[in-house]
Amino acid sequence: MEHDLWLVSDEVYGDLLYEGQHLSPGGLPRMGGRTATINSLSKSHAMSGWRVGWVIAPPVLAGHLSNLALCMLYGLPDFIQNAAVVALTRELPELPRMRDEYRQRRDLVCTLLGQCPGLRPVLPDGGMFVMVDVRRTGLGAQVFAERLLEGYGVSVLAGEAFGPSVVGHIRIALVLDRERLAEACRRIAQCTAQLLAL
Repeated sequence: MEHDLWLVSDEVYGDLLYEGQHLSPGGLPRMGGRTATINSLSKSHAMSGWRVGWVIAPPVLAGHLSNLALCMLYGLPDFIQNAAVVALTRELPELPRMRDEYRQRRDLVCTLLGQCPGLRPVLPDGGMFVMVDVRRTGLGAQVFAERLLEGYGVSVLAGEAFGPSVVGHIRIALVLDRERLAEACRRIAQCTAQLLAL
């Protein structure tokens, strides 16, 4: 408030919190007029690739964003717009089940990799990814990811792609079933054990 700044709040994971309730900064006292809230159905409703999203912002900013969208977008196909309406207006029992499944996958990955010397999984509060610190293996995340793919057939992303706070980490997507995730964790543990034995 002191410096009259805008807040851009990315809330695409707001419905995928495992514990607690999401708090939107735009709903806080005196923040509605200075907050632009970004959201989509990509994560919460497993509609990634459909490119359905929105911004809730004060009228002065919303007008500029509408003009920008008109210049950049040609519109979404009707079936995607219809699916978005259903996703936003109906109570969908699949959503809590999906969130619970992601929680179970997160717990499985963090438990299995947490038992592996040289690795330190970071327990996320929500979402569909787990970051794992691999620095104790002696390799950077990119080299670790390449070795894991080439030698063990497991594909992960190096954290460097997501900024300096996760350098030395790999990102594991929780999009496979638990059996396949457990197998991936077993292979990650094998790779790590081999590195630590060198």
